[in-house]
Amino acid sequence: MMGVIVLLTKNPSTHLRPHSLNLYLAPMEGVTDWIMRDLLTRLGGIDVCVTEFLRVTKTLHPNKVFLRHCPELLTQSRTASGVPVIFQLLGGEPGPMSENAQRVAELGAVGVDLNFGCPAKTVNRHDGGAVLLKTPQRLYDILKSVRQSVPATIPVSGKIRLGYEDTNQFKENALALQEAGASWITVHCRTKTQGYRPPAHWNFLTELKDEIQIPIIANGDIDSLESFHACRDVTQLNSFMIGRAALSNPFLFKLIKLKEEGDMALKGALSWSAEEEWHEIERLIYSFYLFCEHHINGYYATSRTKQWLKYLLLKKAHSTELFNKIKAFRDPNDFREQLIKNLLISNRDPLMRTQDLSQYANNYCV
Repeated sequence: MMGVIVLLTKNPSTHLRPHSLNLYLAPMEGVTDWIMRDLLTRLGGIDVCVTEFLRVTKTLHPNKVFLRHCPELLTQSRTASGVPVIFQLLGGEPGPMSENAQRVAELGAVGVDLNFGCPAKTVNRHDGGAVLLKTPQRLYDILKSVRQSVPATIPVSGKIRLGYEDTNQFKENALALQEAGASWITVHCRTKTQGYRPPAHWNFLTELKDEIQIPIIANGDIDSLESFHACRDVTQLNSFMIGRAALSNPFLFKLIKLKEEGDMALKGALSWSAEEEWHEIERLIYSFYLFCEHHINGYYATSRTKQWLKYLLLKKAHSTELFNKIKAFRDPNDFREQLIKNLLISNRDPLMRTQDLSQYANNYCV
């Protein structure tokens, strides 16, 4: 391996701010697509998004694949609310990974992230994701090749776990990415075999930050203000990535930023009662359905809305009743009718009972 290379990007909007709180929306396959990114970033508090991974095999994807995966490439890699979006790739071969990274950079990506942490069996069986954690040299080779293929002004980062079956190679993996030229690393604080079972082991980051010179983003089990404070206290870091909790508690980023930075532009959520917060979430749910229906189709909207409600079951008691009432409906027209009927706000918001329902989404969607 070569000596340590720490790259400083000229793009401050996607580089970690060293003395400020940085909150990242995590990539979640089949969940945080461009529609969800658009909706959540409109709420405030999110500094940067990372796309779901795009699988790289042995060929270069055509441009239309990159643009379908990340339409924000057409708007300077920003969501409608101006939040930068980093493009994530997943694969096991340096050549194809660097070739695809170069192309996505040419299309306007403001950052490239490499997924070395996906625990899915299918992904690992096809030489991608967390299986690469078994061989630090492979992490080095892939990231080094990608780093050399894109302009120095575009940050290249890596997302890892503590290890595959154990944590024995955790530091070696992190150091390999640093030496390869990573701008920063994101660490999901569990091994591959631990999956998503609690707890996340934040303490490993406390030791790591004293041994590497590049920034670290902490990821895992940040699902409330209390857990955010606990993670920050343990790790003493200022950059955090939130995934599943963004769906179960969509105002969490906003709450953290308001508490920590006193951003008055985000004021409001802290004073909500549980019922008022649920009314706001209902508006989001319906706006999300309309947006998916308009840009994709009704079947997609129905499936994705059910998916989001399942995440909400983890934190919001009101969602249980709503989900149970509408989960059996598969036809988009029937689902939409039942969704409107069972949303509490539909009884007091005349706009929801009109034919021109598209107006209802204007607060959140374009």
